[in-house]
Amino acid sequence: MSVLTTEPDAVPADEEPPDTGERHRLTAVTGLAALSLDAMASVAYGPEAIVLVLAAAGAHGLGFTLPVTLAIAALLAVLVASYRQVIAAFPDGGGSYAVAKTHLGTRTSLVAAASLVLDYVLNVAVAVTAGVAALTSAFPSLYDDRLWLCLAVLVLITGVNLRGIVESAKAFVLPTAVFVGSIFVLITVGLFRSEPASTEAAAGHASVLSDNATTVGALLLLKAFASGCSALTGVEAIANAVPTFRVPRAKRAQHAEVALGAVLGVMLIGLSVLISRFHLQPVEGVTVLAQLADASLGHNWGFYVIQFATMVLLALSANTSFGGLPVLLKLLARDNYLPHVFALKADRQVHRYGVVALALVSAALLVFSGGDTNTLVPLFAIGVFVGFTIAQVGMVRHWRLERGPHWLRKALLNGFGALLTGVSTVVVTASKFGEGAWLIVIALPLLVMAFRTVHRAYGRIGERLGLGRVPETPHRERSLVIVPVSSLTRLTSEALTAATSLGDEVRAVTVCYPDPEDRAQLRALERSWAAWNPSVPLVRLPCERRSLGRPIAEYVRDVAAAEPGARVTVLIPETEPERLWQRMLQNQRGAVVAHAVRRETDAVICRLRFRLP
Repeated sequence: MSVLTTEPDAVPADEEPPDTGERHRLTAVTGLAALSLDAMASVAYGPEAIVLVLAAAGAHGLGFTLPVTLAIAALLAVLVASYRQVIAAFPDGGGSYAVAKTHLGTRTSLVAAASLVLDYVLNVAVAVTAGVAALTSAFPSLYDDRLWLCLAVLVLITGVNLRGIVESAKAFVLPTAVFVGSIFVLITVGLFRSEPASTEAAAGHASVLSDNATTVGALLLLKAFASGCSALTGVEAIANAVPTFRVPRAKRAQHAEVALGAVLGVMLIGLSVLISRFHLQPVEGVTVLAQLADASLGHNWGFYVIQFATMVLLALSANTSFGGLPVLLKLLARDNYLPHVFALKADRQVHRYGVVALALVSAALLVFSGGDTNTLVPLFAIGVFVGFTIAQVGMVRHWRLERGPHWLRKALLNGFGALLTGVSTVVVTASKFGEGAWLIVIALPLLVMAFRTVHRAYGRIGERLGLGRVPETPHRERSLVIVPVSSLTRLTSEALTAATSLGDEVRAVTVCYPDPEDRAQLRALERSWAAWNPSVPLVRLPCERRSLGRPIAEYVRDVAAAEPGARVTVLIPETEPERLWQRMLQNQRGAVVAHAVRRETDAVICRLRFRLP
């Protein structure tokens, strides 16, 4: 006996397979370009942050640059290993928010979400201002226009991301490759030099080494470690945006995470080795990376290539936020902690409302800071370390509950990472509190309160809608349709035709005023109505004031009170001109009536659009 089988997924040879949207998602390589620019660009300021702190201990303190960097690289390895596990355990994205929601409770998950939101928004502002600052350093004449330049860069990045995350990845692959390649060349060439090729970049600039050098103590090393950890911002972005990768999503995201950790670690360690080899000292007005490029490659075209690539990548590193934050906002909206509009997805897998909201808030921050990086930097990186710590603690609990192979070793690894990131959080917050970090300390609980307020509002709405409960069986009720009219036209005929199709009874209403001219128009309408005889009564609504919507709303209320068993519908006829500019010629009577009826009654509002050919 033969069995007839069908293959529903088979596609005829002459038909294209349906578009599942996979081509608008990321591969491991494009994922690096779209989601790792923040971390990659951090090598421009991470080593410098370490050096500037250690400079307080003089030349002796600078000798600890490499050990501190190795400690940061070790933490980076722990974070990468942890976030690989986060990706596997939570393939829907969300990073520390998803981990905390599952293992640490609602309140902790909202703290994680709030810290990520703040970090992503600040990352955009800091990245854009840092990139423009590099540009104005090369061209001082542009300094007074830095705010407008910041806003222009923000518009550019927003526009690219509104076309899709894959489009942004394609646009930023080349700048990323040029930057990473130039840093690797810098490190490789520098390792073969026994002395600097040039010191021209630092010539004539005052050293920032402290004259009253302090001793190298644990507190100074901790502060240097915490400052250098700014190079780790962006490590979590891939875990937050797993759904934006192609199938198999988790595997591709894990590969991108490992590649990010490897590339970032090599660059950080390599640059720190060169700092020690060349006995580099920080100076005013010249970045550490610029001095390294000068010492390794000489003051030639290679030096300027690295400066330009750094400037471009710093500005474009804001793209990490545009890749990660909209996905996080989608998850928060799905859990009823943000307006549901953030869960909507447009073509090309674009979370359009999340992208636009991020751009608007970032623009406000840029205006607030005047395009000045120093105003924003003290607020930066605190949020991401809070998220790091929560994710690590959550993964410890995850391993304790799962108890899979080698669970104890993994739990110890995450516990050690939580200890390191927790200490870093405390040190960074304490050291930068007076410089503006107090704003973050205040903003975190306020944002959590906002999430909970939205959640309670959705809870009340859901209770009134009876979500999760079986509703009553639908039943038919008597339907009364009310049609506002002001003259007898083809639009009136179309409206009454639609109304008689919708309701058991139809009434036309017209508002009449006491002015002689208005009374004359009313009499003319009544004569025309009687001659036309549409079998629909025309009800006069007297009104002493020049009001249109309120008399109709009052009539609807009176009808609903007199006939409580009837469904009242107000059908508002409106013309729709062929040309967009012609809509400005309309009197907006329909909008006025709709607003009044919606505000003052429970009637159904139906707006009939009559298209003018």
